[in-house]
Amino acid sequence: MRDKFYPTPQVERENIEYAKMLSHDYAGVTSEDTAIHLYSYQAIILEKTHPDIAKVLEKIAITEMHHLELLGKTIYLLGLKPKYVSYTPDNIKQYWNSSSVNYTVSLTSMLKQNIKAESMAIATYERQRCEINDKYIKNLLTYIIEDEKQHLATFTELLKKQKN
Repeated sequence: MRDKFYPTPQVERENIEYAKMLSHDYAGVTSEDTAIHLYSYQAIILEKTHPDIAKVLEKIAITEMHHLELLGKTIYLLGLKPKYVSYTPDNIKQYWNSSSVNYTVSLTSMLKQNIKAESMAIATYERQRCEINDKYIKNLLTYIIEDEKQHLATFTELLKKQKN
């Protein structure tokens, strides 16, 4: 949503466990990949009835695409290929699929879902920032958290306007 320069993906050393942890953000049920598809879908649905909101959703989806790229490059540097997969605690691969997208057509429901998703993303990134002991990844997560907080504020404001 804002013009800024993100840090160049880098890591202190390869770490498969960190890569698997970030795979949830990359392509888990509540991931950047899911957010891109969700906000793109919503923008298409709202284009005729709420064009201003559709444009906001498109811009947020583009920001989420930047996050996806940065996470994918970081996962690769950590030693895994950035596949659209996340890992369970038992190390089982779960491939991303479109059932992760909420296909509601109600604007209020969309905004509530988006607020919940952004809140969950912030909490996950903040937890990971504490768990990961790599200064470069911590820095990247800080930038992503800032964006997600901005998205949360945007969706919260849009929901308030719908209630008025």
